[in-house]
Amino acid sequence: MEISIELTFSPLQDDYEAHIITFIKRLRASGLKIIENALATQIFGDYDTVMDVLHKEMKRSFEEIGIGLFYIKLVKTDRSEYARDY
Repeated sequence: MEISIELTFSPLQDDYEAHIITFIKRLRASGLKIIENALATQIFGDYDTVMDVLHKEMKRSFEEIGIGLFYIKLVKTDRSEYARDY
């Protein structure tokens, strides 16, 4: 089953930017399809594969920071090829 995820990582500390960059680089290294914008990171792929990567990398990020938040939206379909028609 294919899924699409929109995720925002918000470490609640002064050096937040370095933690976000590290997290995104780890996602890129996973081989998943990743699309980034100024507000969120989008991840596309097989449900089990995506969730395994997120489980590992979110836990690792939480272990490396004091306090942080992940905002996540999931949809059961691959929306990576979405194109506006308006």
